[in-house]
Amino acid sequence: MISSRSRSSATASASRRTFLKTVACSSATAMGLGLGRGKAFSREQDASEIVQYPIYRAAGSHRELGRQHGEQAKTHIDAHLSYMRKTLEISTQELESRALQFRPLFEKHCPHLIDEVSGLAEGAGISFAEALAVNIRSALTQAPTNRAGAGENKSPSGDGCTAFAISREGTADGEVLIGQNSDMLPAVVDFGYVLHLKPESKPELLMWTFGGMIGYHGLNSHGVANFANDLGGGPRPRFAMPHYPLKRLILECRTFDEILPLFQRVPLWANGNYVLCDETGRILDVEATTAGAEVISDQGAGFLAHSNHFLSVRYATDANHALSARDSFDRLRRMTELIKSRQGHTTLDDVKTWLRTSDRHAGGICRVAKTPDSTDGWTIAGITVASIIAQPAERTLHVAASNEPDQPFIEYTME
Repeated sequence: MISSRSRSSATASASRRTFLKTVACSSATAMGLGLGRGKAFSREQDASEIVQYPIYRAAGSHRELGRQHGEQAKTHIDAHLSYMRKTLEISTQELESRALQFRPLFEKHCPHLIDEVSGLAEGAGISFAEALAVNIRSALTQAPTNRAGAGENKSPSGDGCTAFAISREGTADGEVLIGQNSDMLPAVVDFGYVLHLKPESKPELLMWTFGGMIGYHGLNSHGVANFANDLGGGPRPRFAMPHYPLKRLILECRTFDEILPLFQRVPLWANGNYVLCDETGRILDVEATTAGAEVISDQGAGFLAHSNHFLSVRYATDANHALSARDSFDRLRRMTELIKSRQGHTTLDDVKTWLRTSDRHAGGICRVAKTPDSTDGWTIAGITVASIIAQPAERTLHVAASNEPDQPFIEYTME
């Protein structure tokens, strides 16, 4: 185990074929990145080199949170914007135009986050529209002025991910374990980091994120944690809120009584799955669609697992499953079998091993690319860019970078 607390001045360098190797400290400054350089993570790299995501810390008002975040993560944000322009095949002007069409939605559903996005722009030295865009991403395709892409269904799902939650009854120490493998195209590792925020009058939060996004996978100081998966098929996309602000709103809550109404109140642009726990230790899964949310309980099993296909009765159809990532079913089966094999005795080390075992091996779910050409799309070019485990009771996040099994989990804490 390597702790971010004990590596406050570690030096770093950029790998030829992968991504950022840097310090894990609150004052870390983003380094130059090798955006899209390779198939991160390559076995040609010296396995003795420790690769880890930096941690950036911010405190204060929402404007101050955004400004401090933007200052520290500027290089990551610039890289993300470049990647978005390339993958969406749009100019900066078009990206900004589409992003600003979402501003009224943010003002209606999360007005306080508008201040944080403004601060992010100031800190990173970019326009407000660009700062908004990195918190919208693929939903930009649904902007009213982009009628050519409006309403297109995702086939198959755009990103991967295998998520889980194990209840207090299922673990050896009687505390919840929750997390996921985050599976995306390799370029994403170039602009990832861990973000620790201490807002005024709201819970602290700790999350793995990338490129200026102010809501993503993580936990808060009350014991709420949120992890997520894309879903294939289901109701069609529309012009509505991206998922990232909703993920942030979830991390401002304490219990499911506060969280579940968010899925009714905040309209979403596309379908997505949420694996959750709250301060009471309860676990729950929500398949959030553009037509409403389907809630899935563990039904007494003591755990939940989810990948990239629908499980709810309403949407678990052959037609939707045909639009899902092809390896989603194997990953879910493997994760379920692994959890069952240690039910009631699961440890943190068990989960670390499960998440880092390559999907080239029986029982493995850590994704490796099936092609070196990222233009072939996520379903064959995608990799595990981060393995993430939260210990809500300890206010701790464990993150292993890339899909290289020899890379250790780094412990990040709220300090």
